[in-house]
Amino acid sequence: MFFEDEWFMKMALEQAEHASNQSEVPVGAVIVDQAGIVLAKGHNLKEQTNNPCGHAEIVTIMKACEQLEDWRLENTTLYVTLEPCAMCAGAIIHSRIGRVVFGAYDHKGGVLSCSMNLFGNQKLNHKVEIVGGVLHFECAKQLSVFFKQRRSGHKQ
Repeated sequence: MFFEDEWFMKMALEQAEHASNQSEVPVGAVIVDQAGIVLAKGHNLKEQTNNPCGHAEIVTIMKACEQLEDWRLENTTLYVTLEPCAMCAGAIIHSRIGRVVFGAYDHKGGVLSCSMNLFGNQKLNHKVEIVGGVLHFECAKQLSVFFKQRRSGHKQ
């Protein structure tokens, strides 16, 4: 694991905290270029926008594409606090992101944990390097606390 991976995952955790403060599921994301320059940050916006595509990854990919004025995000790394779902994996592949680093595994909807590994599909024209479990405890705890509070009726 690269030291930088933890550094940028902490930025993604900050984004997840912003989501939590807005009563969104606390998932945050950051896209960084190969020089380590942050191109975009984002977090879940499903509730706020009433849009099922408002996942942190999608929001952040759209911001990075706007920043670069290009839909191709080659030679970038996406840091996200939760393992991507199938929808987000598709967007990652189509946007040509080169590397994904995620924190917590998602055994209910994660593309890797649910054995739907789109990233490993040899028929697809783009390959993505995947690193999982970076700051796993911190990422998982943030989600656990959020859902525990939600179940107890505590408003964010």
